[in-house]
Amino acid sequence: MNASVFLADLTWPEAECRIGAGAPVILPLGATEQHGHHMPLNVDVVIPTFISERVARATGALVAPTVPYGNRSQPRSGGGPAFAGTINLSAHTFSLVVRDVIVELHRQKVHRIVVLNGHYENVWPSIEGIELALDAVGRDEGSGLSILRMDHWEFVRPQTIDQIFPNGFPGIELEHASVLETSLMLAIRPNQVDLGRSLHDGPAKFRPYDRFPRPPVEVPPSGVLSMTEGASAEKGEWLLEDCVSRMVEIIKEEFQLGQ
Repeated sequence: MNASVFLADLTWPEAECRIGAGAPVILPLGATEQHGHHMPLNVDVVIPTFISERVARATGALVAPTVPYGNRSQPRSGGGPAFAGTINLSAHTFSLVVRDVIVELHRQKVHRIVVLNGHYENVWPSIEGIELALDAVGRDEGSGLSILRMDHWEFVRPQTIDQIFPNGFPGIELEHASVLETSLMLAIRPNQVDLGRSLHDGPAKFRPYDRFPRPPVEVPPSGVLSMTEGASAEKGEWLLEDCVSRMVEIIKEEFQLGQ
């Protein structure tokens, strides 16, 4: 018996059996985006995939393949498209991808879906994708579809944030490639983090507006919007514990698992 929680690791009969038994499916949403000199482009794929795996093992869920491209990286939250390697999808395209995956899962009799986002700019396009999926399959109880949408950073406890940032939290937007993401990657894939290459040219001090087509000059050349100083694997484990425990609790409650 294949014990993997990753849908793509299963044969189709195994997938049919697990789905038929009522397994929820987690759909991680990522991005291919610059994360400074010290981390790879796949940070926004690695983190939600890892969290999804832990949550799936605790809830009996399956993890669908992570969407590796995200909605357009913005200068004030991701550095923007000026950095090599960042590959963007338009909000429209991204929403349609989310819609189509949900509709396909529903077609295969998946009725409980968790959309777990790992990229800040995906927030509203992922909501639109869910809305479009509901337009397609129906919103009444007859469709049997229940969807939870989550951003993993929303589940970090205030006490943990205070412990990591005793001098004040700069805000989730400026945490791109900074202490939180670096700590998570140190806990998940330390071999992909080289703190010796991190540059301390932040934190960015952005003006309270956007300018097009030229990006704001306030984007640090390193791509790190705040600072990496203070990141550690221990802090990453604190963050993972907060995210996973709260998500497991919510999923069990919302989907009435184990009752």
